[in-house]
Amino acid sequence: MDKHLSSLLEEIHELERVVAKKIHQTKENLLFEIEHGRAVFRPDVRKHHRTMEKRAWKTLCKASFLKISSAPVVYSLILPISLLDLFILVYQSVCFPIYRIPYVQRSEYVVIDRHLLSYLNVIEKLNCIFCGYSNGVLACAREVASRTEQYWCPIKHAKRAKECHKRQCLFCVFGDAEGFRSDFEAELWFQPDEEEFH
Repeated sequence: MDKHLSSLLEEIHELERVVAKKIHQTKENLLFEIEHGRAVFRPDVRKHHRTMEKRAWKTLCKASFLKISSAPVVYSLILPISLLDLFILVYQSVCFPIYRIPYVQRSEYVVIDRHLLSYLNVIEKLNCIFCGYSNGVLACAREVASRTEQYWCPIKHAKRAKECHKRQCLFCVFGDAEGFRSDFEAELWFQPDEEEFH
């Protein structure tokens, strides 16, 4: 990898760290602490949150017929997403150890905690559980797929894809047969750290 690309990647990683830090700084103003992996609010904050809850029947009354009738279609996605979650688990458990690809920690992607907020009613909590699970599974699946692609097919596409994963910038140039053969056979594309491997 050339020095300019390496420098740009380092700048991107630094910006990602700054953005993540900035996002998490807002937690300090929300009066909660993380204890045993869960957000715990002070008693006075919890009491205030309960007063902010909108009753479930009010949520239903304000919803249009179309929104209510589309709910089964929305929630039907839980079936394929749950199957994807199961298949990703089996796929990683069987294949990643064989190829020494670092295991993707599902818990880093599937985060379900918004339903614990006392200012949400039961409908809002159910929606939060659904969205947290669905988006987490899809993000985890994308990471598993990107690690698989890095191992099996580290070649950039000829046509630029929208929002490709971060590993693709390290892949071999499309059409560079010699570069691909030499780097792929030397296993330069995927050399997992021992700490990451499970």
